[in-house]
Amino acid sequence: MQLLLFSAPIRWLLRATSYRLQADSRRILLIERYTRRAMGAIWTDENKYRYWLRVEAAASAVLAEDDVIPAEAAEAIAKKATVSATRVQEIEAEVKHDVIAFTTAVADSLKAQGLDAESRWLHYGLTSNDIVDTAQALQIKEASALIREGITALLAVLKRRALEFKHTPTIGRTHGIHAEPTTFGLKLLNWYAEMERNLKRFDAAAEDMRVGKLSGAVGTFGHLSPKQEEKVCERLRLKPALVATQVIQRDRHAAYIATLAIIGSTLDKIAVEVRHLQRTEVREAQEYFSEKQKGSSAMPHKKNPITSEQISGLARVLRGNAQAALENVPLWHERDISHSSVERIIFPDSTILVDYLLAKTTDLIDRLLVYPERMKKNLESTGGLIFSGQLLLDLAEAGMLREDAYRLVQGHAMRAWKEDLNFREEVARDAAIAKLLSAERLAAAFDYTRQLGNVDAIFKRVLGS
Repeated sequence: MQLLLFSAPIRWLLRATSYRLQADSRRILLIERYTRRAMGAIWTDENKYRYWLRVEAAASAVLAEDDVIPAEAAEAIAKKATVSATRVQEIEAEVKHDVIAFTTAVADSLKAQGLDAESRWLHYGLTSNDIVDTAQALQIKEASALIREGITALLAVLKRRALEFKHTPTIGRTHGIHAEPTTFGLKLLNWYAEMERNLKRFDAAAEDMRVGKLSGAVGTFGHLSPKQEEKVCERLRLKPALVATQVIQRDRHAAYIATLAIIGSTLDKIAVEVRHLQRTEVREAQEYFSEKQKGSSAMPHKKNPITSEQISGLARVLRGNAQAALENVPLWHERDISHSSVERIIFPDSTILVDYLLAKTTDLIDRLLVYPERMKKNLESTGGLIFSGQLLLDLAEAGMLREDAYRLVQGHAMRAWKEDLNFREEVARDAAIAKLLSAERLAAAFDYTRQLGNVDAIFKRVLGS
C-alpha cells in the first residue's frame, strides 16, 4: 500500500496553542481547551474595557474639537484615564450595571490623579450602547482579521493538496453507494471552492459589522450630532450606522453569526468525509496518527478520527449560536436587553470556535494520510458495476432503444450484485451486447480515464490558468 504524506509547517498554525487567561482579564465563556491565544485575548474583560475607553476617548476628542467639552478633559480621558477589569467587577457587584461600573471606575482613576474637574466630562452626551455597540464592532473587526487569516490558510492547504491528487482516481459515492469514478483532487477542489465562497460571505458580513453608533438613547441624536458621530467613527475606522435606535440593529449581528455557522458547516462537511474515508471498510484516507498517540484505552489497535469528530461536534455549537442570533433580531420598540446576555456568549464563543476549527481543519488536511492504492482497489471492487451508466449510453448510441438498454444493463447489474459476479465479464458474454459493441468498444466503456477527461478543465474553472 502506497502512503502519501505531506507535512509542512504553517506559520499561522504555530499560534494555535490554547492558553490560560490571567485572573484580572478573565473570560467566563468557552472552555480554554478550544481557545487559541490571539483570539482569546480579544474577548477578555480587560480588552473589552480598553475598547470601551477607546470609544470614550474618541467621543471626548470630537466634542472637544467642537468646544462642547474642555480640551483638557478630552486630553485627560485619552492620556490619563485607566481601567481595571477587577475594579469594574467590584463596582458592578454593587450597582448591577456594567457600563455605570465602567464609567465609575474610569472616573475614579482620574480623580485619583487630581483630575476631578476633568472626570465630570466622561461619557458626556452618550448612552451605554453608544459605547457597547461601537466597542463591540471594534472587537469583531479584530476577531474577523484572525478568522480571515484562518480561512486563507485553509484555502492554501486545500489548493495544494487538490493539485497533489488532481488525477488520483477514486470512487464517487452517492447515498453512500459506489456511483462513478472521480478523483481525490476533485473532492479537495470542491472544498476549496466552497471555502472561497465562505470567504466572500465572511468579508461581506464582517464589513456589515464595521459600524458604530453614538445617536443616543433612542437614535435621535438628542445630545450629539450626526456629524459628530461620523467624526468619532472615522477616528475609530468604523462607518456610522445610517439609522439606529438605542442599539445597532441586530440583523447585522445575525448575518455575521450565521456566516460563521456556514463556515463551521463546511468544516463539518470536510470532517464527515474524512471520517467516512477512514472507516475500516474504506481506508482511503485517515488522520495523521503520531507515534505515541493512543486511540482506545481498551483496544490498542484503534486509530480513531478524533480530530474530525471534534470538528463535527463543535460545528453543532456554531449552528445553535446562529439560531440564538436570529432570536436577537426582534427586540421590543427602540430596544430591550434580551439580546445582551445572548451576545455575551455567542460572539466570543462563535469567533473563538471558528478560529479553532479553521486551525484544526487546516492541520487535518495538511497532514492527511492518503492511500491511492486502496482507492484503486475500491474502484475495482464491484467488478465494473460503476460503469453501468457508460455502457447504457454506448448501447443507446449503437442503436438500442434506451429503455431496452437500461433493462438489459440493469438485469446484469442486479444479478452481479446478488450473486457476487463480475459485471464486466457478465456483459461481455451477452450476445445482444456483443452484436452492437466490439470488444474494443466494450473495453472503452470500462475505462475510467474516459470519464475523467475533463478534470483539468474543472480545475481551470476554479483556479484559473
